[in-house]
Amino acid sequence: MPIEQRGVDTIPEEERTSSPKDLLSILLGSNLCLGVIVFGWLPPSFGLGLWPSVTSIVVGTLVGIAFTAPLALVSLRTATNLSTSSGAQFGVRGRLVGSVVGLLLALGYTALTLWIGGDVMAGTLARLVGLPENGLTRALMYGVLAVATVVGAVFGYRLLLRMSKVLSIGMVVLLAVGVVAYSPDFTTAAPPDTSYLLGSFWPTWLLAAVAAGLSGPVAFITLLGDYTRYISPRRHSPRKVFRSTCLGLLVGLLVPQLFGTYTALAARAGAEYAGPLVNAAPFWYLVPLLVAAAAGSVGNAGLMLYSMGLDLDAIVPKATRAKATLVAAGVATAFVFVGSFEWDVQSAMTSFVLLLTAIGTPWAVITLIGYVRCRGAYDADSLQVFNRRARGGVYWYSGGWNLRATASWAAGAAVGLAAVSTPLYEGPLLALTGGVDCSFILSGLVGGAVYAALTVRPQASAAEPVAAEPAERMAVAVEQ
Repeated sequence: MPIEQRGVDTIPEEERTSSPKDLLSILLGSNLCLGVIVFGWLPPSFGLGLWPSVTSIVVGTLVGIAFTAPLALVSLRTATNLSTSSGAQFGVRGRLVGSVVGLLLALGYTALTLWIGGDVMAGTLARLVGLPENGLTRALMYGVLAVATVVGAVFGYRLLLRMSKVLSIGMVVLLAVGVVAYSPDFTTAAPPDTSYLLGSFWPTWLLAAVAAGLSGPVAFITLLGDYTRYISPRRHSPRKVFRSTCLGLLVGLLVPQLFGTYTALAARAGAEYAGPLVNAAPFWYLVPLLVAAAAGSVGNAGLMLYSMGLDLDAIVPKATRAKATLVAAGVATAFVFVGSFEWDVQSAMTSFVLLLTAIGTPWAVITLIGYVRCRGAYDADSLQVFNRRARGGVYWYSGGWNLRATASWAAGAAVGLAAVSTPLYEGPLLALTGGVDCSFILSGLVGGAVYAALTVRPQASAAEPVAAEPAERMAVAVEQ
């Protein structure tokens, strides 16, 4: 299979051969991994029992899907990734906001997947063959997973799609067997020695809904376009693509996360997940657990690393996608080592998802408002101006930046960060929200409201480029 040569350039119609079923396979297969399963452990680690944990995950996931899934339709129209597509609202240079947000999201989730997968592999091998469970063993497992992940990500979309199709079946079987394996020890009570993280039930439940449920779909706000850009709108309707996105996110996230809750309660996993998960597994399930940790981690981290390569390629147009992917892999692996040996996993996970949600939500809201305003009509050629190291086009705005959109995003992100509540940082607005983390809602509302107020007139679209922009912005000249 040849290495994919496409970066964030426009995918030609003849190469857009994927289908909504392929999208469903990717969203299901790539999420059936420990990097997603571990989020199901968060509610019990916060002090919640079975049903509060389940309801927080389900409600958060449903809200997140309703917000995230429409973004899949943007790249269906533009034939490029979502960060580049956001240039229609932010400007061809301002789209770097989306590239940086996407890079940070993918970086964090890649590192988390390698981290948890490597820890479970090390613990499983310790029980199976007596391999010392120490820092050196864990470092070796991280390295093995990182190398395998790089191979999949460098080869690109087609290989990752094939892997996801296999994983969507194989991982379902492994997790189903896991339900049986952990059933003798299952309990509906919260793990011992855990109390409500935020002191009372409802604030803790809301934190779980955001950190464990909502964060899953929000992780895809810049990723969905990586897959839908390969689907042709001439052969597949937006409705089918939207339905496949919703179903893929719903099943692909709820199945592993609820498995994580189930195993966390069975293993009495409070402050840590990987160790208790391995220790509570019956000996006959250790090999399936090892396979699940390795294969699932490579599948999920491979797609995340692939997205990181695209975002870095968008930031540095001179870099090829393959080279950008290798650089991104090195940075992600470094984060794994730092996180494993220096950070507390629960605090690191919770803080990461809440902070990135606060920053990413207003960007997604502004991008969706732009999609609705232009009715899905984009000038695909103008979106690529920055990649060609040129200037001009209908999305040039002011030096390649739409300052109003950028300011709107900054306002939303600032409010979101001021309203966030994490184990490592608490924003000053929490005094006004009763200590409840409302960062997702406030960041989206503020970002969207400011953008709508500053841009009363619809943004430029491919259907009306001359009327929407001065004639001089239509000329494309090579940047000196």
